[in-house]
Amino acid sequence: MSWFSPTPLLLPQMISNNGRYLADKPALIVGDQTFTWREFDDATARVANGLLASGIEPGQRVAILMTNGQAMTEALFGVVRAGCVAVPLNTSITDEAVATMVSDSEAAAVIVTADHRPRIDKSRDSLPTVRCFLCSGESPEGWEHFESWRDQASAEAPTIDIDAESACNIIYSSGTTGLPKGIVHSHRCRAAWAYDMAVGLRYHSGARTLMSLGLYSNISWVAMLSTILAGGTLIVMPAFDAGVYLRLVGEQQITHSTVVPVQLQRMLDHPEFDEARLSTLQSLMCCGSPLPEASKNRIIAGFGKAFMELYGLTEGLVTILSPEDMSRKTRSVGLPCPGQQLIILDDNNERCPVGESGEIVGRGPLQMAGYHNRPEANAEATFVDETGGRWLRTGDIGKLDEDGYLYLVDRKKDMILSGGQNIYPADIEAVLAEHPDITEAAVIGVPSDTWGETPLALVVAPEPIDNAAIREWVNQRVGKQQRVAGVTQIDELPRNPNGKVLKRELRKAYAQWQKK
Repeated sequence: MSWFSPTPLLLPQMISNNGRYLADKPALIVGDQTFTWREFDDATARVANGLLASGIEPGQRVAILMTNGQAMTEALFGVVRAGCVAVPLNTSITDEAVATMVSDSEAAAVIVTADHRPRIDKSRDSLPTVRCFLCSGESPEGWEHFESWRDQASAEAPTIDIDAESACNIIYSSGTTGLPKGIVHSHRCRAAWAYDMAVGLRYHSGARTLMSLGLYSNISWVAMLSTILAGGTLIVMPAFDAGVYLRLVGEQQITHSTVVPVQLQRMLDHPEFDEARLSTLQSLMCCGSPLPEASKNRIIAGFGKAFMELYGLTEGLVTILSPEDMSRKTRSVGLPCPGQQLIILDDNNERCPVGESGEIVGRGPLQMAGYHNRPEANAEATFVDETGGRWLRTGDIGKLDEDGYLYLVDRKKDMILSGGQNIYPADIEAVLAEHPDITEAAVIGVPSDTWGETPLALVVAPEPIDNAAIREWVNQRVGKQQRVAGVTQIDELPRNPNGKVLKRELRKAYAQWQKK
């Protein structure tokens, strides 16, 4: 029998190995507190053992609604080490959306920080599958104090045999109404994200990675997984602040970080911005929204050779534009990351020649296991080639040049990318439909200097309406990231013969819209 095993080193093993071989090396820094890999190994083992002792079984889901910090980092990876499925929730979504996602995932446990506890309390009676409620910080009756609960558990490595094909996490698309899509990654898939992204983004054992986005975001997972694999150090910010970020780069000798365009813009505009203070940066990955060429050139000038652009989907497709290619391939979003294959399909599912636009389709080890309990969405997102190979449909339109570099052209789907967050117009449109004065509504993305894109609501009503009042009304009912920049009343929505709203025409008509 060969000694070689086809099963990669999985995330729980990576953490355990770091605890053993990098015991005294810093693993996590939050504020003025530093935790070694031995301490992080012990803490995540305690969380895992605590869950198992509480009757939460491997394979069951654990929803995590937490503000960035020590507790959230330990909770995320403690859940994974228990063989349970981590379900990190975007803290900017509405309370109703939180309840929907907890319910859809059939979570057996919920872990929160005290600032988010009231959000779960509001819907507690409608969450019958949850039997374990843990709160970091002040914990009233009905909640178990996370830190005390953790510290009572064993720090021994959990004796759980985790199958590489079992689910590691579910990351939900944001939503206000209806059923959001939970993106499932297996342990094998997450190991591949660690290996492939660490290579593509140039992580190493000396990496000191600054985390400024919510740890629920897949952008953050890219950085965390790469750093854990390499045995580096995570420096976690509770929330992003441009001045604090710039100071931390120098004070903590930051080498790696992941950001979205709006963060880069705020740093470039900040009075404390000084390129010399950023000299330790080796890899600054930006993704989440398309970067116009002018913006990209400004970022290149400000952040130098550390800047890397990434185009990707949480579902499992990634391209990277490296620093060496920035000047000659500025308009592209780079090459497929290691292990990825990329093709462009026309409307007949035929492969497009070089330079011709079509749907971006890819496959590789980063590909999700599927959407949680959404067979129809899985079918829609899958292309099966002539050999039976399964590819991921992105819904985005792009083209490849003669060197294989990808260029984004448009989005086949109507999703809006704003500040690194996915916004689905249907969610906002469903809220607008509840307003008694509105008969029809369509939401599109319009250019924004701050966010890349921002939602604009176009509404049809039988009588003149107060646009500002409608905007205030809808923004009180959607998540923070989903708030519309404006409301404009129009006579009718353009439609095709089958009655479908032609959003491409709306985007063209309002491409120059500016908030008054």
